[in-house]
Amino acid sequence: MEGPELEYVGFWLRVWASIIDTVLVMVILLPIVHAYGVHAYGGNAYWGDAYWPSVYTGTGPTWVLLTWVLPAVAVLIFWVTRQATPGKMAIGAKIVDAATGQRPSGAQFLGRYLAYYVSTLFFCLGFLWVGIDARKQGWHDKLAGTIVVRPRRGVSAVQFKSP
Repeated sequence: MEGPELEYVGFWLRVWASIIDTVLVMVILLPIVHAYGVHAYGGNAYWGDAYWPSVYTGTGPTWVLLTWVLPAVAVLIFWVTRQATPGKMAIGAKIVDAATGQRPSGAQFLGRYLAYYVSTLFFCLGFLWVGIDARKQGWHDKLAGTIVVRPRRGVSAVQFKSP
């Protein structure tokens, strides 16, 4: 895709993509977390206080694996293979290198994911930045050297530097 055929994906479309991704993660992970808890505590989902603390309150290695590691790995796999999560795919968006418009490197994708934590600082200002930045980049995009684009439907075409 050439630059003039693309447009930047703005704040509200990216919020919509995040909602889609969050719902998908919840649909997949909540039954697993629930089943793990039922299995781990004798098969009774309503067994009392012994059940709730480690399954739904964020303690234990399984909780870390299911709520932190697994989603991170899934997101990175989608980014590396499709340049987008399912939510971004639903809105026709892709993550590209901000300078060339090409596929970002694995290091850029990893850096982008880790920079999400930077974007959460100061009341998620790094994510809100997408709404005010000319190139619709959040702090995680700026730190990783990426932008989110889709086929042009609006008026602001993407501009890349010459490779």
